[in-house]
Amino acid sequence: MQTIIIGAGGHGRVALDILQAGETYEPVGFLDADVSLAGKRVGGLPVLGSVNLLPKLRQQRIRCGFVAIGDNRVRRQYAALLREQGLTLINAVHPSACVSSSARMGENVLVAAGAVVCAECRLADSVIVNSGAVVDHECEIEESAHICTGAHLAGRVRVGHGAFVGIGANIIQCLSIGEEAIVGAGAVVIRDIPAHATAVGVPASVIKSSAPSEHRLAGA
Repeated sequence: MQTIIIGAGGHGRVALDILQAGETYEPVGFLDADVSLAGKRVGGLPVLGSVNLLPKLRQQRIRCGFVAIGDNRVRRQYAALLREQGLTLINAVHPSACVSSSARMGENVLVAAGAVVCAECRLADSVIVNSGAVVDHECEIEESAHICTGAHLAGRVRVGHGAFVGIGANIIQCLSIGEEAIVGAGAVVIRDIPAHATAVGVPASVIKSSAPSEHRLAGA
């Protein structure tokens, strides 16, 4: 099935590689808010323009899309836009990833090369489980959260929506990472992290906390 990728940056290149490796979907191009990219090629595919082209692409019978934007809030917003435009949001799961048959995934989920998603995990819409990350049994990863490269989540960890677990971080079992919280690279989390907090170090401790904020959709 022909698929359009939203986002022609580094994460878009990763998504393209995964979709091409999987051979289920046929990526035909990118859409990106950066007007300077229009007409250029990324990973061998053209950058067609901005998301304003979505109605035209639907007329050309492109029915599937994937949002490959690293920013958690913007990724969620673009996913909602594609749904409004009537496109089916697909998942990008690398063939080398190990995903349990009992795991459940929403839409627009990316599971990168070498990642492991274990028994009875739940990955909500627009989640990223990046290269080599491990999400152990019965974890729940809420919408638009990002589990970065090489991070390790023990069993029954809950990660709130929009949260960011940094490269190489380790989280012990049965903990909760609050919505839009940030866990720094290499941190070792041994207690719950509240929503909107940033935690770093070994063991991880909260260094700042911020109020929820609105994030406007980047240029269409």
